[in-house]
Amino acid sequence: MIVSVIKEIKNNENRVGLTPAGSEALVKAGHTVLIEKSAGIISGFSDESYSQTGAQIITDKKLLFDNADMIIKVKEPLPEEYDYFHAGQILYTYLHLAPAPKLTEALLKHKVISIAYETVVGHDGHSLPLLSPMSEIAGRMSVQTGAHYLESRFGGRGILLGGVSGVCPAQVVIVGGGIVGTNAAKMAAGLGARVTILDLSIDRLRYLDDIFAGRIITEMSNSLNIAKWVKRADLLIGAVLVPGSKTPKLVSEAMVKTMKPGSVVVDVAIDQGGAIETCDHCTTHDNPTFKKYDVIHYSVANIPGAVARTSTLALTNATLPYALSIANKGYKKAFFDDPGLLQGLNTIDGKLTYKGVADGLGLPYTDSREFLK
Repeated sequence: MIVSVIKEIKNNENRVGLTPAGSEALVKAGHTVLIEKSAGIISGFSDESYSQTGAQIITDKKLLFDNADMIIKVKEPLPEEYDYFHAGQILYTYLHLAPAPKLTEALLKHKVISIAYETVVGHDGHSLPLLSPMSEIAGRMSVQTGAHYLESRFGGRGILLGGVSGVCPAQVVIVGGGIVGTNAAKMAAGLGARVTILDLSIDRLRYLDDIFAGRIITEMSNSLNIAKWVKRADLLIGAVLVPGSKTPKLVSEAMVKTMKPGSVVVDVAIDQGGAIETCDHCTTHDNPTFKKYDVIHYSVANIPGAVARTSTLALTNATLPYALSIANKGYKKAFFDDPGLLQGLNTIDGKLTYKGVADGLGLPYTDSREFLK
């Protein structure tokens, strides 16, 4: 199989879809690897480091697409890349199609076989192994970022997250107790902040109570409790995930209006539409924040791109085994052998095969199992 690794063009997206170690593994398995020139530079991987694994460095992006059986990326294609795709080509990347009707339309039009990292399910039947490493990073970064913007020089409340002797620490409120929320809580509690997590699952809250051993507060997620804690928050983190589907707006505009001036909101869920109503658009690393009701809002859709090397290494650790399976077996056999990988299939042959996306966009849904016949 010919595998092309494309240089990311999203604003400040510094990750790359494959490390040199990943390239070496594919080449040793008998595949051709094409790397777009400078694709890994900002992640710390030179063109030479890929060449040494047997990969070919290509400067012409169109050539990379034209020749590829499978495209490996990090983030979803942007409009200027849509027309590069051809029918039957495999696209293996993060897609987040539920809030992206134009991208979905393009993938259907070009009959792309798109496999979304964020909907691949683990062998246990419920974990999300290709989303988890970036969720860990985004959760940890959300606290690091929030602490940064709480500083006076950014218009924040001028609060040190952990406080000092005789001075109360900041209140961090996390809506969602999954991997993002758990990692955010680890960072916030580790820095000495007061931390509250809200989640719908009593089992998840029980687990969080156990692992944090009383260092955080857990409460059931409902509109009354969310409103109560949003009002108290110095740093509010949206950490809600409905796999493959658009995120529900759990924090309303009215709730945000009750926050103290200079408080900070970080909506990690923005790439799936966002959990906080006032985070009504994605921002970029170049221009990451805006103010609304005197509250600083951070809604960057590719938070892990800020720590490109860590993120690239963590991502390839997770994605490479699946990439090898697809390349070695072909997508049909790989899907047949691993039903969890089949759940990553979002589009094929002009059909939409992920129900959460179809429901979110009001488009027809086709069961992916039909394409194994």
